[in-house]
Amino acid sequence: MPAQAHASKKILQTAARVALLGLLINVVLASVKIVAGVIGHAYVLIADGIESALDIGGSIVIWGGLTVAARPPDETHPYGHGKAEPIAAIAVALGVLAAATGLAIESVREILTPHHGPAPFTLAILIVVIVVKEFLFRYVNRLGRQAESTAVKTDAWHHRSDALTSTAAFVGISAALLGGEAWYSADDWAALFACAVIAANGVRLALPAFHEIMDTAPGGKIVRSICAVASSVPGVVEVEKCHARKMGLDYYVDLHVGVDGNISVHEGHEIAHRVKSAIQQSDSAHRRRSRAHRTGTTVAASGKSW
Repeated sequence: MPAQAHASKKILQTAARVALLGLLINVVLASVKIVAGVIGHAYVLIADGIESALDIGGSIVIWGGLTVAARPPDETHPYGHGKAEPIAAIAVALGVLAAATGLAIESVREILTPHHGPAPFTLAILIVVIVVKEFLFRYVNRLGRQAESTAVKTDAWHHRSDALTSTAAFVGISAALLGGEAWYSADDWAALFACAVIAANGVRLALPAFHEIMDTAPGGKIVRSICAVASSVPGVVEVEKCHARKMGLDYYVDLHVGVDGNISVHEGHEIAHRVKSAIQQSDSAHRRRSRAHRTGTTVAASGKSW
């Protein structure tokens, strides 16, 4: 197995294990929050627990997407299975948006319905949840940035979303406890605010995944670095075309280089292979795969000469 493919597979496997860890933690937190919310008459904690329960489904989807994305290329998928990663991210983002809508409807119903005030012990539970979720966000987000994984970063922001909703719940319950009966609905208003935060995160998480599925070109810095490496290879006269797209953890590059039209076909192919190797080995193109084509004939047809 090539070193690059091995590194990508190892990163995907690590990310899948992190997603599985997040799933197990979400199972515990969701159970604790829902039970505490019911006993402590805190709907915002129940809503937070339901959101964590949806996180469980999200973690399963992310784990499954990363597992599929780690599969090597085969006859029916010559470019690999990297698209499974953004598909999983979109599925999770849509689940987040659906959860925000459902919880918002229920929050409004609770605001309009008189009920008991929340119990003080629910605040202690929320403090633990906020600390755990913020730690998970920082750890998983760092891994996602290192791996350049849309799905892993989506999972990380899912943890941050949970931390924010728990913070809103903490504020709402505190207001209800300090304000007395007139403020008993404060936790419901906090739940409604949390729903807005969840929905905003859902939209923010979906957009990068949609861009990746649509093969949106990466930032200009990546393309410029690839062109610079290609241009530095002896025998390359110019870089005519450089198209890049993200596929899972890798970038696939279609690169046309101009060479002297008077050299042989064999020499042109050798230059193309050297360009490909240079791109793959350069730090600026780490984990990127390229397909370099000799276009000397096309250049000659355009009337250019060197």
